[in-house]
Amino acid sequence: MNGYLGLDMGTTGVKAAVFTPDGVMLGSGLAEYKLETPRPDIVELETEQYWISAKQAISEAVKKAGIRPEDIRAMSVTGQAETLIFLDSDGQPVRKAIVWLDNRAKEEAAELERKFGNEALFRMSGQTEMLPCWPAAKILWLKRHEPENFRRTARYLMVEDYIGYRLTGRFATCRGLMPSSLYYDIRTGRYDAAMLNELGIREEQLPELKDAGESVGKCVENDSPVTPDTLVAAAPIDHVCGNLGSGCAGRGVISETTGCSLAICAAFPSLVYDEGKRLSTYLGFLPGSFVLLPWAPTAGMLLKHFRDEFSGGMNYNELDEAAASVSPGSEGLILLPHCAGAVSPDCNPDARGTAWGVTLAHKRGHWARAIMESVAYLLRDNVEALRAMGAEISEIRSLGGAARCPLWLQIKADVLNLPVIVTECEEATALGAAILGAAACGEHADIRTAAARMVRTSARVEPSENTAVYQKAFQQYRKLNRLLMPTFGGKS
Repeated sequence: MNGYLGLDMGTTGVKAAVFTPDGVMLGSGLAEYKLETPRPDIVELETEQYWISAKQAISEAVKKAGIRPEDIRAMSVTGQAETLIFLDSDGQPVRKAIVWLDNRAKEEAAELERKFGNEALFRMSGQTEMLPCWPAAKILWLKRHEPENFRRTARYLMVEDYIGYRLTGRFATCRGLMPSSLYYDIRTGRYDAAMLNELGIREEQLPELKDAGESVGKCVENDSPVTPDTLVAAAPIDHVCGNLGSGCAGRGVISETTGCSLAICAAFPSLVYDEGKRLSTYLGFLPGSFVLLPWAPTAGMLLKHFRDEFSGGMNYNELDEAAASVSPGSEGLILLPHCAGAVSPDCNPDARGTAWGVTLAHKRGHWARAIMESVAYLLRDNVEALRAMGAEISEIRSLGGAARCPLWLQIKADVLNLPVIVTECEEATALGAAILGAAACGEHADIRTAAARMVRTSARVEPSENTAVYQKAFQQYRKLNRLLMPTFGGKS
């Protein structure tokens, strides 16, 4: 049997999963790591730990799959963007990796924005603002604060590039990982020469650019469970792979992930900018395609926080039952879910969670349902922003932990007035990576064909008779949000 491996390099751990050519998951593995945070703005990890954890996750996945390593015909590596790795001329780490959460390069980010201007950077990268977590700022920080390490660094890689290097011996990356580097031009598909010159680095120090699904190379002898000659395909960032792995290869289909945070992924056939600078542009899984990625810092973590701090020891099933006993609209209780700030479609880092319409009649079930409804309202707000940008949306694929809650799925379908689809495979990101590998080695004719063959749905939730109630409740949410958003942060 041919097997296809998807590897997802997450912020705090690695997931690996093995799939058949039909997309059946045979086995999965997880290996976690603990980030080092010696100061609030410093987030690092020993570079070798990524490779160690990747090997552990792959070994576990292959063992559970019950296949031989040599049966894995192709694989692909996706995951986080912006975590930067520094290698010397011998391919050895110069220092610890600087994780994407790291914000030490505030001054360097501000300097680069002054130098190039926000508008020029936006057009070049698709990113709405210059942040200290972007790799360009981190490289400039290294140049200023660790000049010896800057001099020794021969290669700058993302985590996925590093794993690909350890597997194949080649320095290559997917263009779909590059937009938020701030040294890649989404208009030309090449590195930006002006930014490289400002950072003091050469294009040869960066990996060769590949399209999603293009072959990076074949594995060489290494100490991983992956055997030599296994093909490795390039893959974009995790949200885009999840979009592919949930079956969004057709027109009018977008994905949403409600985990700790909320993320929406909508594909466009050509380059698109949000002129309001609310939504960032990334590259899609099809060559020449682009995606907009609205997101919010809090979603599922709100329900977890309520469970842990205010539910009196209830578990999720009990919370679901309590919420299901409450009528749609939570009897007038409306929440704004901005407990860690707002990003899209409104951006205000000072925004905070708000409860409106509270009465003594509201019990735990009301609060649990109102939390679910607030995330659905926020999702609808972002869907409306995408439609305003020209996105065609006829159904939505739901991922993340919340996709296992039938009540939450129904609330989203009613608030959005759209069918909400759940896929059979819960590891959609790893499946998306495996799809790219299966297409790259010729198991399927192309990426669309591979997705059609390897993605299956398990549930379809249609809007119910509660849609009308939720249309009114959403308008009340939107009115409340518009009134309060400008006042957060002590503004009047």
